[in-house]
Amino acid sequence: MDAPGFQLALRFLVILAVASSAGAAGACSSVTFSNRVYAACSDLPRLSSSLHWSFDAAAATLSIAFVAPPPKPEGWVAWAINPTADGMIGSQALIAFHQPNGSMGVRTYNISGYGSIAEGAIDFQTSDLAAEYSGGVMRVFGKLKLPAGTTAVKQVWQVGSSVADGVPQQHATELENTQSKGTLDLIKGAVSVSEASSSRNKNVHGVLNAVSWGILLPIGAIFARYLKTFESADPTWFYLHVTCQIVGYGVGVGGWATGLSLGSKSKGIEYTTHRSIAMALFSLATLQVFALFLRPNKDHKYRLYWNIYHHLVGYTVITLGVVNVFKGLDILGVAHKWRAGYIIAVCILGGVALFLEVATWIVVLKRKSDVSTKPYGESSSNGVQKPLSI
Repeated sequence: MDAPGFQLALRFLVILAVASSAGAAGACSSVTFSNRVYAACSDLPRLSSSLHWSFDAAAATLSIAFVAPPPKPEGWVAWAINPTADGMIGSQALIAFHQPNGSMGVRTYNISGYGSIAEGAIDFQTSDLAAEYSGGVMRVFGKLKLPAGTTAVKQVWQVGSSVADGVPQQHATELENTQSKGTLDLIKGAVSVSEASSSRNKNVHGVLNAVSWGILLPIGAIFARYLKTFESADPTWFYLHVTCQIVGYGVGVGGWATGLSLGSKSKGIEYTTHRSIAMALFSLATLQVFALFLRPNKDHKYRLYWNIYHHLVGYTVITLGVVNVFKGLDILGVAHKWRAGYIIAVCILGGVALFLEVATWIVVLKRKSDVSTKPYGESSSNGVQKPLSI
């Protein structure tokens, strides 16, 4: 390669390397502030936000700039330090929003519980509090006096969509909001995200309920509805049906219990529809289990009514179970592949049910045809015609 060509290629590689380095540094490095310079910055993993800071270890002062877009222009953004835990309760917050006169301002809040909050002093001495709003983004500035010897803090950040009478209103409860917390290492200049045990518990809750109410119970119903039509499958179909339903119910109880545990640890965060369906689902499923002990004999005059009850409640439980699994997937905010995977599983079960529906009706109609063509007085080998169950 000639010299001019080599130099041109070299320049291109240098430019490419610089651009790649800038991209790797993150979007926070491109944010600038008038009359403010910070020693470090980090793009936070939730809510499209970033934190910029300088820490004076000798004076134990932390200067910060928190940048985030509120859901709506009339909303609010907040950054906080929690000296006692890694969540919202106990956090000492700086919240910025448009003041009644239209200007941007920052107020301090000691978050002592869920629900409405009140402005008040926080555990850290503050100064240089200010806020800006432009281009759909809010910026919170402030300096906090930390306890001597502090090397790391637990941070919480949040955004909300509305302010009423000068009071920030409750934020959303999506995964982006509930997991916006982590640790800021003031010495290393690093940000780590909290992997709270509640996150793992939510995943366990979701898996248990998807497998039980969303898969095992429908499979058990398929065994009961279709296999009993074939004489060779009797009584195997019954044992398969009972096994699936008992195992599904047992796993479902575990999922329901983890849901109760999550609810007790998340006061103020409610998923009303999901919870109401779950309560109805669990109640009907439990009733279904106890109804087995009251099942009349096949020749009892009330057996028909018991069968009707059993089928109606059973299909209601399955329907509620599948619907609530999708509700849960929405709440967890899972990756598309997990939702797609469950949709595929439901479609497979639906396809199998459709195939067996056609097959069993063919068997039933053929039996009726065979019976109708026999001479008067003759019957099938066992004298019983097994129809397709409800």
